[in-house]
Amino acid sequence: MKLRINPKIKQAIENKSPIVALESTIISHGMPYPQNIETAIKVEQIIERYGVVPATIGIIKGEIIIGLTEEEINYLALSKKVYKASRRDLPVIISKQLDAATTVSATMICAQLAGIKVFVTGGIGGVHKGADKTFDISCDLTELSMTDLAVVCAGVKSILDIPLTLERLETLGVPVLGYQTKKFPAFYNSDSGCECDYRMDTAYEVAEAMKAKWELGLHGGIVIANPIPKEYELDKDYIDKIILDALEEARQRDIKGKAITPFLLDKIKELTSNKSLEANIELVLNNAEVGAQIAKAYMSLI
Repeated sequence: MKLRINPKIKQAIENKSPIVALESTIISHGMPYPQNIETAIKVEQIIERYGVVPATIGIIKGEIIIGLTEEEINYLALSKKVYKASRRDLPVIISKQLDAATTVSATMICAQLAGIKVFVTGGIGGVHKGADKTFDISCDLTELSMTDLAVVCAGVKSILDIPLTLERLETLGVPVLGYQTKKFPAFYNSDSGCECDYRMDTAYEVAEAMKAKWELGLHGGIVIANPIPKEYELDKDYIDKIILDALEEARQRDIKGKAITPFLLDKIKELTSNKSLEANIELVLNNAEVGAQIAKAYMSLI
């Protein structure tokens, strides 16, 4: 297997130190330059402040790297030909020795290979609006049913059908835990109008649930829904109207499949005059704080 673990991460694994996995799609596809690099570095710094080791994951020349260096982060951020790797893409990306940024599902797979149990991202994928006709459902949900990681996120992206996403997670047996809230967040908003399965008030409570789940032999992940801080959220009516406009443009231009999410996020950024990008950055930084505390609490239990 073409897997390279950064010596810093390898040492943390050997010492049973807490580690947080980070995706790289946010670097190559989720944010423009230079915010992509600045955010990636800042997220790592936040995690380190808690005494936790950050492990940004990506693929360079077909090699899975657990713990990208700053130079490698810059490479993925600036390279023109970086693929977006999901579960189905990994075999070809590796066999053809391509460069790729890992999505939620691919990052989960790679993190599990290294024995990492906590993963911080912005928002997970889910059931797209109109999925009853298009069958467009993110494989993030399937991955969450199979791979043993706690995924800290600001809910799912507002472009998705949130009630159906939560129904799908229930069917797949994936617990959805609200961090210091019972309300399920909608990425740019702290309240989607839906509820989480349970409220967890401390990182230690989350860690205990993780330990109990996997000790029971219940394979699969846990969603830790951590709302965007109130001071950074966008007005619900305002962002919902923009999302509808972006969806309509995507429909008219026949943009589908893997291309839909980056198109919508870019369009929303444009229509909000970068307010959505600012919110995106803040929620990721907030997730890093919570993820670091959960990783630390979990390692204290095992």
